[in-house]
Amino acid sequence: MIEKKDVSLEKAVLIGVITQNQDEDKLKEYLDELEFLTYTAGGYALKRFTQKVDMPNPKTFIGSGKMDEVRTFIHENDVTTAIFDDELSAAQERNISKILDVKVLDRTNLILDIFAQRAQTSYARTQVELAQCEYLLPRLRGMWTHLERQKGGIGMRGPGETEIETDRRIVRDKIALLKTKIKTIDKQMSVQRGNRGKMVRVALVGYTNVGKSTLMNVISKSDVFAENKLFATLDTTVRKVVIQNLPFLLSDTVGFIRKLPTQLVDSFKSTLDEVREADLLLHVVDISHPNFEEHIESVNKILGEIDSSDKPTIMVFNKIDAYDPETIEDDDLETEKTGIHYTLEEWKSTWMNKIGDNALFISALNKENLEDFKKRVYKEVREIHVTRFPYNNFLYPDYEEEA
Repeated sequence: MIEKKDVSLEKAVLIGVITQNQDEDKLKEYLDELEFLTYTAGGYALKRFTQKVDMPNPKTFIGSGKMDEVRTFIHENDVTTAIFDDELSAAQERNISKILDVKVLDRTNLILDIFAQRAQTSYARTQVELAQCEYLLPRLRGMWTHLERQKGGIGMRGPGETEIETDRRIVRDKIALLKTKIKTIDKQMSVQRGNRGKMVRVALVGYTNVGKSTLMNVISKSDVFAENKLFATLDTTVRKVVIQNLPFLLSDTVGFIRKLPTQLVDSFKSTLDEVREADLLLHVVDISHPNFEEHIESVNKILGEIDSSDKPTIMVFNKIDAYDPETIEDDDLETEKTGIHYTLEEWKSTWMNKIGDNALFISALNKENLEDFKKRVYKEVREIHVTRFPYNNFLYPDYEEEA
């Protein structure tokens, strides 16, 4: 799936568990995503380790036998990083680091690292730094165990604060400072949004790497950074778009992902305000992904968390050019036909049929069905605009097909 010959990439192993709430198929899907995250961050997965448990080990996440297997592989193959699919507690991270003697990351830490790489503006960097500090604070103790500052006893009584207490105070002060800075920028951005007047606002939302930025480039004829990696876009980009003679504002927002760290949801509050204040959401979906339905659920869950699930929404199923259903041979009678075998026409006759004209099928890359997309968006934006400015009704006739 991912090129592994680049010597500049960091060697890593991926570790996940099969539990009552996460079966083998689900874990494979999460580890596929974790591998893509690892590649995006600058590494590659040399091997995956999985274990079936009732619940993760509270001390080491996985059992001692599996941990020995991981440690042996790491030392024999010069692996530098162990990445766990779920968030580790401070104690788990500390214990695992002692056993494996390599860098230990969890899914949250990995996503934070990618965000740190991708942040371009001062605001995005501030948001990421705040999330990193909030993640770091409860884990500071493990960083000072090698100094043995907490032993106490004869000769170990310090002049006042221990090193870890000093660092905790520094990090807390840093968090307070960053929150103040973000509040100041939030006020400035709120004023900017207010200065845009009453133009209709449309926001692109969706799972990460579904093609939102590519669609933004096509529709707005702008040059927003787009790449086949996760979280290519962090900073919200807002462009004035005109379809026919009808203007509106289109914003490209940060991509969502399953198990999105709560620190990021909190620190990227203002970025998500573009979604909260939008009049219309374009929920972009990568229909070529075998688990796109779960991606939709994940996005809807986050939209609910930011009180935006009740907004008018058009489902935009992108990448139809890459959609390739698995075929069932005529003699394979035992195979049950599921979603991975559906043609696009069969998908359209499922729950998508209930959405009606709020389900669009396009390829932003190849510009397929963009006329249908523009026509539908024009219709929705026009209705919102006319409701807001009734006297402008005559200015915007029905959509005319481009020659």
